Amino acid sequence: MARSRTPSPDVARRSAGKSSPTSKTSKGWLKEHFDDQYVQRSWQEGYRSRASYKLLELDDKDRLLTPGMTVIDLGAAPGGWSQVAAEKVGSEGVVIASDILEMDALAGVDFIQGDFTEESVLEEILSTLGERPVDLVMSDMAPNMSGMAAIDQPQAMYLVELALDLAGQTLRPGGTFLAKVFQGEGFDDYLKALRGAFTRVVTRKPSASRARSREVYLLAQGFRG
Repeated sequence: MARSRTPSPDVARRSAGKSSPTSKTSKGWLKEHFDDQYVQRSWQEGYRSRASYKLLELDDKDRLLTPGMTVIDLGAAPGGWSQVAAEKVGSEGVVIASDILEMDALAGVDFIQGDFTEESVLEEILSTLGERPVDLVMSDMAPNMSGMAAIDQPQAMYLVELALDLAGQTLRPGGTFLAKVFQGEGFDDYLKALRGAFTRVVTRKPSASRARSREVYLLAQGFRG
């Protein structure tokens, strides 16, 4: 059943697609960021962000992307995942990306800027897709983190629930869903829902995902339709 796209009162509106450091810790965060091996590799190899290496590792392990596929990328900015997807699906494939933040144009990617919690953004994604069945829906969405689990976790779960709703509307039978999920309240119920809708569900923690982060990636394959 599709969920309401209006957050409950305890779920603040999503702002930026990725959380940012506080002023007290920004210097340390920036040093860690620029020293990070995946950040440095992204500069050297021409990828938009270190997140590209998460998807590259997942694709290497689970063969997610093949030429000609249709892919939806939620929480796409600055384009690390979309860039990898466009390279993998090639000129015969389709990549539709969306984020509340701006994203510089990428060849082979249709970008829709807007807040995915708003009905108008969903409608634009569906309009761009047309009647084409989707092979892979992937979500790297995350709310701005306050550091308070009672606020952050409901926000994060709300976004991945909306992503799953979109997958349910658009995936072809046998299709794949990939989402970043934060472990905490609601995680087990969400995992149960995935297992009911897909034939195979596994948890992945790519090497480029920082060890201290509660994020994991849930990969659900074999959409039951």
